[in-house]
Amino acid sequence: MTDELRIDSRPSLERPVMIAAFRGWNDGGQGASLAGAYLARAWAAVEFASIDPENFYDFQATRPTVSLVDGYARQIEWPENTFLHAPLPGAGRDAIIMLGVEPNLRWRTFSSLVTDVAREFQVELVITLGSLLADVPHTRPSPVTGSATDPDLISQLGLQASRYEGPTGMVGVLHDACAQAGLKSASLWAAVPHYVSLTPSPRAAKALVDRLADLLGADVDSAELEEAADAYAQQVSEAVASDEETAAYVQELERRVDELADDDDLPSGDAIAAELTRYLRERERENGDDDVARG
Repeated sequence: MTDELRIDSRPSLERPVMIAAFRGWNDGGQGASLAGAYLARAWAAVEFASIDPENFYDFQATRPTVSLVDGYARQIEWPENTFLHAPLPGAGRDAIIMLGVEPNLRWRTFSSLVTDVAREFQVELVITLGSLLADVPHTRPSPVTGSATDPDLISQLGLQASRYEGPTGMVGVLHDACAQAGLKSASLWAAVPHYVSLTPSPRAAKALVDRLADLLGADVDSAELEEAADAYAQQVSEAVASDEETAAYVQELERRVDELADDDDLPSGDAIAAELTRYLRERERENGDDDVARG
């Protein structure tokens, strides 16, 4: 272990699974980071390790922030990458939850530190959470796609083989590091309406939380996220209603979603992945590297 990885305690964990969520490129509408933080709070997770940010960030690009303590003392808050542990209610196993910020530098070293933690604590499965911008309406549940590269894992968990090709983020690099380290890994992605990409999406977070809980056979109460999602939908609807063109566009998206829901001949996972890939490449050509891509 290097000095960049700080392990404060070594809890005894039962058949642990690692759940990782990063703020940044793979976090459209903050869906993934909201979901990860919600799970940590819902399961009363306890921090036990962290990665020192000093050598992984360009602090002119990812700036630390200043906050006031007790109204007058100034405190610097640096980008955090922390590991927390918690029992998975109803699943008979434990979880390691990694909450972090996509680094600017030394991605291979950073990902190797994550896999070092996974191997030291004998993690059986690494699951990353991501959220991406897509042609989906804010008034419907966020669709979630799950992918993996291991054929047995795909069959066991009912996932899809990843077909994405193109630019990737820390999530994609971490999955490659897992493969090199002999760790099984899977990825869950929630779709976020691209026309409200700057608004935090509790709807995407809820979709990820529910899908993950189902995948692991764990219990989690997502009622708080449900309430936040309803409020989110109402606020966005009010904003959309003030623009006729956007309102008409949202209605068209709703029509497409409803038609698919009523159609027995639903598109395959590969077809959905291909459509998302097409959309992401178009967005990248239009806007550069500021948008979210799948890993």
